Amino acid sequence: MTSDIRRFGTTATGQTVEAITLRAGELTARVLTFGATLQDLRLAGTPWPLVLGSDLLAAYEQRLHWCGAVVGPVANRLWRAQVTLDGRLWQAQPNDGANLLHSGAEGISQRIWTIEEVRAAAVTLRLDLPDGAAALPGNRVIRASYRLAPPATLEITLAAETDALTLMNLAHHPYWNLDGTATTAGHRLSVAADHILPTDAENLPLAPVPVETLTLDLRAPRPLPDLPPVDHNFCLSGSGLRPVAQLTGAKGVHLDLHSDAPGLQIYDGRALQSAPFPGLTGTPYDAHAGVALEPQLWPDAPRHADFPPITLAPGTPWRQRSAVHLTRRPAA
Repeated sequence: MTSDIRRFGTTATGQTVEAITLRAGELTARVLTFGATLQDLRLAGTPWPLVLGSDLLAAYEQRLHWCGAVVGPVANRLWRAQVTLDGRLWQAQPNDGANLLHSGAEGISQRIWTIEEVRAAAVTLRLDLPDGAAALPGNRVIRASYRLAPPATLEITLAAETDALTLMNLAHHPYWNLDGTATTAGHRLSVAADHILPTDAENLPLAPVPVETLTLDLRAPRPLPDLPPVDHNFCLSGSGLRPVAQLTGAKGVHLDLHSDAPGLQIYDGRALQSAPFPGLTGTPYDAHAGVALEPQLWPDAPRHADFPPITLAPGTPWRQRSAVHLTRRPAA
C-alpha cells in the first residue's frame, strides 16, 4: 500500500500544508505538516473522530492553537518567558500573562515541518530550528514520528538534537473525545500518579504534593465531571514505557496511554472555543469538548532544581515515546 499525501491548505503567509493519511489494522490517522499535527484519528466501526481537529487550516492558525500538534521546544509554562544558559539571558515574547506557554507564536506548533520519511502506516516529520529561533540557542533538529500498529495502536516518537546547550521539552498535545459528543461528560479517567504539581495564581508549578491534596487522586477511574478544574502536571509513577493513563467513553471506546515521560499534563478543555470554525463533527467546539493528555517533562523546570531537567546538550539526543492503545468495550 502506498502513502496518501494531499494538499491540505495554504497558510496566511502563503506556505503549503500537506496532509498524510496513515492506515493499519483498525486505525486511520491524518497528520499535517503544520505543527506535525494529528488532525484526525478514526477507529473502524466507530463513526466519529476520536480527537478534536478541523478540516480548515485557518482554524489551527486562529482558534485551535496546539490542538493535536507537537508543542515546544519548551512545552507548558516558563516563568517570565526567559532562561539563562551559559551565562546568557534568552528572552521570549510572553503569551500567557507575563509567562510563556508552549513557546508562544515562535513555537514549533505554528511551523511547517518537512516529510522526511513516509510509508503506508508511518510518517516522520522533521523541523530544523536555527540558532536563536524560538528565543533559544542551538541549531536544533526535531523529529516527530507517527506509526500505526495493528490492531489499533498509535505510536508517537519525538526526538531532538542540538549543537549548543539549549532547552528541550517536547509534548504531543491531542484533545480526546471518545464519544463524538459535544463534551467529555461521559468519560472516566485514571492516571498512574501518586503526586501532582499544584499551581500558583499564574498557573506556574509548585513543589509536588500527594494527589489527594488537590482532590485529584485518579489512581482509580473517576468521571471527568466529578473532578475539580484541572490543568496540572501529574508526576507519573515508574519509568520506561509503561501504562500511565486510561480514558473510557460512555459509548464503549477505551484508550490506554503508555509513555516513557515523567509527567502527564491533564487539561480539561474548559476554555476550548473554535467558533466560527467547525470541528470534525461539523459544529464548533465549546468548553469541555475534549480532554488533553500531554506526556511531557515537568513544566518550568529551570526554576526548580528538583524537577527533571529540560536542558539538552550537544551529543545527547533527546527522545520521548508514547503509545495509544484503542479498544472497544461494552458501552457504559
